[in-house]
Amino acid sequence: MPAWLAAGSHHVWLPYTQMKTAVAPLPVVGAEGCELFLSDGTRLIDGVASWWTVAHGYNHPHIRDCIAAQLETLPHVMLGGLAHEQAYRLARRLAWLLPGDLDHVFFSDSGSVAVEVAMKMAIQYWINKGVRGRTRFVSFKGGYHGDTFATMSVCDPEEGMHRLFTGSLAEQFVIDLPVDEASTRAFESLLARHADDIAGVIVEPLVQGAGGMRLHDAATLTRIVTAARSVQVLTIFDEIFVGFGRTGRLFAMDRAGIHPDIVTLGKGLTGGFLPLAATVASARVFDAFFDDDPAKALMHGPTYMGNALACAAANASIDLFETEPRLEQVAAIEGRLTSALAPARDLSNVADVRVLGAIGAIELKRMPDRGRLADLFQQHGVFLRPFGSIVYTTPPLTIGEEALEKLTIAMIAAAAL
Repeated sequence: MPAWLAAGSHHVWLPYTQMKTAVAPLPVVGAEGCELFLSDGTRLIDGVASWWTVAHGYNHPHIRDCIAAQLETLPHVMLGGLAHEQAYRLARRLAWLLPGDLDHVFFSDSGSVAVEVAMKMAIQYWINKGVRGRTRFVSFKGGYHGDTFATMSVCDPEEGMHRLFTGSLAEQFVIDLPVDEASTRAFESLLARHADDIAGVIVEPLVQGAGGMRLHDAATLTRIVTAARSVQVLTIFDEIFVGFGRTGRLFAMDRAGIHPDIVTLGKGLTGGFLPLAATVASARVFDAFFDDDPAKALMHGPTYMGNALACAAANASIDLFETEPRLEQVAAIEGRLTSALAPARDLSNVADVRVLGAIGAIELKRMPDRGRLADLFQQHGVFLRPFGSIVYTTPPLTIGEEALEKLTIAMIAAAAL
């Protein structure tokens, strides 16, 4: 254990961790491509891309150079009454890349805040339209949208991480995804009965990430949007996990050919270099705020929103999606994950195997001891971080065939324990 880790361990409170029983975290001193460099010289293939963010591999020279150039001129300036080129250029590019009229970009610095902003927009949209009482949301079992208070309320209340806060959160309608005739009827019936109470419907398109890497098809998204629009309820797509190539298209909604009223973006937005998120609204939503009345303005403003360094990283990341074959690489990853993880289906402890784009998951009937799993992964030269009943990989989109093979071998070994 390096001295800095030993000295600071008493003071750092780690995420999603019982600090009393936690195994010491791995000390990382560098990273390149898909590899993490530990203080003792060990190299590990990062199979989760730092919580799904590192789209182009660690330390990509183009993003690094763009951040360095921005650092020389303007690291940060507030967007209240001031402006800088990187944020305005990024907003224009996002509007051009997103489908439909998703043209109005509100920046923040984390995915949870981006979803909070989306929920706030949806509620105030109705207030600005002179409609009172539409303050609740419909979300779906198995979903996850963040750890702040409003976002916790639209996560799965039973299977999620926030059941301890039941009674402290706003009460939302959390129901089954409309994946078949019965669940579709239930969804449509709920909307019909409570349309006057509902501000919006929020969904993770195609993949419920932290809820268990659960997949649904494009037809499900179409049913959600069609039913919501039939009763004038706003739709919110949470693309924070799946956006920027993870499913094989730049945005998951592109696979469905349908777009919402509001979309949230984060994680891969900067290629894993700096924190940045965005809430992007359609013209319909924005126009409800565009008024001579100052009371109709969106009264929200994260201090570091649109940070110049983060926006420079995001612009550089978009450059790479435009100039390097990321989506072709994701297609290749999907094919390799599909074939390499297929043998896990025959293991007695495996409940399911799921693959979409650069996402591969093995659902177990029984999760082995976490310490034993950590040792196994290090022996295989990989870093993976299972959760719930899921052993999964979401590697950098630039990962090579040999490195990906090491990850899948380790996953199958874990499933065989």
